[in-house]
Amino acid sequence: MKRLIYLFATSKHPDAINALSLKVRFLKPSIDFSSYDYLIITSKQTVKGLKQYKKENFIDIPALCVSPKTASAYKNFGGKILDIGDGYGDNLIKNIKEYAKDSKWLYLRAEVIASDFVLRAKNDAFNIDEEILYVSECANEALKIEIEKNSILIFTSPSSIECFLKTHSLDLGAKIVVIGKTTAKALPENVSCVVAQNTSIQSCIDLALSF
Repeated sequence: MKRLIYLFATSKHPDAINALSLKVRFLKPSIDFSSYDYLIITSKQTVKGLKQYKKENFIDIPALCVSPKTASAYKNFGGKILDIGDGYGDNLIKNIKEYAKDSKWLYLRAEVIASDFVLRAKNDAFNIDEEILYVSECANEALKIEIEKNSILIFTSPSSIECFLKTHSLDLGAKIVVIGKTTAKALPENVSCVVAQNTSIQSCIDLALSF
């Protein structure tokens, strides 16, 4: 019998039972974009948050994007791409170190983040400011969903796991697929998982369908 695939994410996929894991509430802090040489963007939600501002104030500032998917979202919005990371926030420090230390960066982020790359960059004398553009909160859809035993569960962020565990326990018969190593770290210590080859939902789905 084919195992059911549950996807806990902020977007859907036709090959899975989709449970919106997080709802996003956007903030609009006052930002003087003219003070910065580069932007740092680590999610498509950031791109959506930027739509609240006058486009001409920031659209010509090149952005370091965490992954090809995020870069594509920002490019489609009309933004300039400075550089593209490998999908892991922790590794963005390598990209930042390619640029002069007197450059001024602005990291546009969520309220809660899993990576400390900004702290490490600041400790290495890089000039990075941070502004919170959105807050992620647990969605009722993920909190209330009923899971069949021996299913495949796909988690796409540490927050998606934290929200799931508020109202569920992880069935030992379930197969767990995670989008990346940072998400894997959010699982309880006794729970094993398989990490997708690429940090994309499609890569997670491909892996789930292979079981």
